[in-house]
Amino acid sequence: MGRKVGSLYINPKKFGNVRKPCMQEMLAFLNCLSLNSNNDEKCVRQKEKLNACMDAQNILSGNWQGHLHTIKADAKGSKEEIHSSRVNYLFKRGKPYIWIQEGDLHNVLPPRVALTGDVVPLRDEKVPLAAESLRETILLERKAVSQASYSVSGILSSSSITCNSRSENLQKIVDGSDTYTVYKFNIRSCTYIDGGGGNHEVDLSEIEASKTDLLSPFSEKITDGINQSHARRRALMLFCFVYMNTNARDAFMLSVDRKGFDVLGKVPGLVTKDGFSQFEWKEFRFTFKEEARDIEAFCQQLVEMEEEAIKNVSSYSGLG
Repeated sequence: MGRKVGSLYINPKKFGNVRKPCMQEMLAFLNCLSLNSNNDEKCVRQKEKLNACMDAQNILSGNWQGHLHTIKADAKGSKEEIHSSRVNYLFKRGKPYIWIQEGDLHNVLPPRVALTGDVVPLRDEKVPLAAESLRETILLERKAVSQASYSVSGILSSSSITCNSRSENLQKIVDGSDTYTVYKFNIRSCTYIDGGGGNHEVDLSEIEASKTDLLSPFSEKITDGINQSHARRRALMLFCFVYMNTNARDAFMLSVDRKGFDVLGKVPGLVTKDGFSQFEWKEFRFTFKEEARDIEAFCQQLVEMEEEAIKNVSSYSGLG
């Protein structure tokens, strides 16, 4: 039998594999029209979504510059923890392709971990145990800070006001007037993303057997405390010169752990046609001779590395 005159029929199989901008919104709007006898007054929501999608597409495809924001770039001079700059892009087939200049801090992303899994509410009888464990963790970290030596306290106190340790952040949960629901996160997969953007799958058995890094609760304050001091950053530049054989114009601490630390150094890059050398940011890994069991051991090994580096420089210059 034939279809009625004026009716609208859409074959979803014909459009199912089509990958075009705003196609999903277009199909939703057309389906709505077909179900409502072409009365667009009953498809206002679908029509608004389609118009918004097309407006966004026109704005993106009609321009070639935009502002790119990278959160926690650890950049000197960045606005708090966000680095922003103007970049050029090309919008093609629904995807933007971005051109970022070499040496821009957008190219320097910190290593991170992506977890997937299930969020399960903790049973009522387990909640008090979790709360008690939280309080014990806070007390232990505060005790470690209160018993720290003068040199360690100097680094921790040098960090900015907005930089808090793990215990300071967790204390807000204990003292706050807000109520919380406690969940347990059952991990299904773990992916480590390195500074170059490479993905590395991590076996879950390795996660379960991993040893807690005693520096992790204080890593942010240690990193920021070192970066806030010009003298300490000069020591990082010295490390780059002695141990990595590269002359860094500037250097920042990226991350710390019991096995060593990562430094972001501003080092000479490619030489231009005019004979001038451009500088670029490069990441360096420094490994300790032995693992640092706590903050004191970490700072002590930094001091020993600095003393050794100074001796090496003195011997190079003939002053030693």
